[in-house]
Amino acid sequence: MKCLLIASESAEVLFHWTDPEYQQHVQEQYGASQEEGQGLPAFEDSISTLFAPIIISCSTMVDRLGDSYTSFTTENNHIYVLHQFDECLYIAVNGDGEEGEDDLRRKTYVMKKMIEVLFGMVTLSSYLLRKELRPQDTDQRARLWKHLQSLLETYSHLRENDQSFLVEAVERLIHPTLCEQCIEFLERRLVQQLNSSVERAGEEVLHAFILVHTKLLAFYSSRTASTLNTSDLLTLIIMAQNMYPSNVDHDDPGPEDVESTSGSGPESFYTPEPSPTDRDSSSSEEKPVRGSTPVFEFVDPDIQMAEDSLQTLEVPPPDPSTPHRVFLEVSLKEGLYPMMPHSMYCLPLWPGITLVLLTKVPTSAVAMSVYKFLEAFAKLEKRLSEGQEGSAATRGQPTIHDVRTKLDKFIKALGPSEIQSAQLQNVWTEFKNRAFTRGGPGFNRDLIPWCKNMKTQLCGIYRQCFLIESGPTDIPRRLSPGLQERAQTMVQEKLMDWKDFLLVKSKRNITMVSYLEDFPGLIHFICVDRSSGQMIAPSLSITERATSELGKGPVAQFIKRK
Repeated sequence: MKCLLIASESAEVLFHWTDPEYQQHVQEQYGASQEEGQGLPAFEDSISTLFAPIIISCSTMVDRLGDSYTSFTTENNHIYVLHQFDECLYIAVNGDGEEGEDDLRRKTYVMKKMIEVLFGMVTLSSYLLRKELRPQDTDQRARLWKHLQSLLETYSHLRENDQSFLVEAVERLIHPTLCEQCIEFLERRLVQQLNSSVERAGEEVLHAFILVHTKLLAFYSSRTASTLNTSDLLTLIIMAQNMYPSNVDHDDPGPEDVESTSGSGPESFYTPEPSPTDRDSSSSEEKPVRGSTPVFEFVDPDIQMAEDSLQTLEVPPPDPSTPHRVFLEVSLKEGLYPMMPHSMYCLPLWPGITLVLLTKVPTSAVAMSVYKFLEAFAKLEKRLSEGQEGSAATRGQPTIHDVRTKLDKFIKALGPSEIQSAQLQNVWTEFKNRAFTRGGPGFNRDLIPWCKNMKTQLCGIYRQCFLIESGPTDIPRRLSPGLQERAQTMVQEKLMDWKDFLLVKSKRNITMVSYLEDFPGLIHFICVDRSSGQMIAPSLSITERATSELGKGPVAQFIKRK
């Protein structure tokens, strides 16, 4: 019995997910309260009514006390974990005893991370984020929520069944010779060919990696790319697994096939060795959720659409040629830039084996400028809130006068044609009149609302550039379908003789046989290197159709309690 909900301070539901048991619990509770002859209320109305007292009490405590509760347990042993992120309240619930407070708290952080990767700096504006998470169009909202629910289901499945997600570190496929060959292939043939093609539409491939189920076979980053951090990589693998779920029982050949795989011969086991370069050390394990998917109904309270009519709305199958816009952290000489726009191409090679490409979009410099301006206004707002005024509020690097010059040039470069650009220009003009005009109010607390307004307008520009889909007359800026198909074919040809071996190898990456001579009596171990975000743990045993890595069982339960 599980639930996760995101709500605004006004108790408006921005997103919810429930499993079938919790949904039935809510419907029974509110169905019993209906007068005879009346139908059941819309499920979204019910869940909004159920959580409204909690949301309002939490907001009241923040307003009156400057603090709030983070968790509580009801008399029927339902655990509630709450976390306030800016103006959005995340509430995770468990009523079957399968998750503790730490598990629920982790789930809220993972959900927040996935929303940041999907929406980027729009998450820095509560007003715009509310519009993104709860579109006015009911069908659009249903599709978005189903997509977010599917990602959450995928994460939950991986958390329960995948040892790398249990400890939140990536796991590489251990086969030094093949891994090095694939990394060299990605660098010297695939990425080089893609980046030299005229069909790339201005995009540049920064990262390329190959996943076998949830293990990383090879990872290559170009020399101009920033290191991909572990949390971003784990999120990308969740997305890849959500698009192309791994069904181990059907994807993998039986163990009896491994010795007949061309080029592999009898399998030998290697102890882990460092990857050729630091840039090649990013990966993670994930598997999607399969089986019974809970039915979610979404009803606009104004339209009162029948709940069952939206059950037919399904997220369409992914089109490999259509990239997904993702926002990832970038570390450059100039500093750290979170949530920079990238395009993610997820190309299936065979069931269970996937090629992922991450490209830099041509207009990414706009995102860097927006972040610098957002950071400057956030610092100014903080100083004004602390009571600093005049020159004390404007000190620091860059100075507010430098920001003024650069922002004038930035707005001029955007042009006045777009509505969002015109709104930014108007707010910026009013800000300058108040802050810089002789005889004006100057830099004092009265300027705080205008700092907030400037941040909202800048996030609006970011949204306009990177989240709103291009019109039909615009030329799509992405790798051409033909170029993607050639990349897919190149990697398939490279791995053709290895695919069956890799699918089996992913189930028995390393075994305890590798360590028994050096550590007699060793039952199991797990080694997590937080400096690189990687983990190593052997399979406990292997049967014909089942793997027993550290996903379930007593050892997994012991680690979860630590």
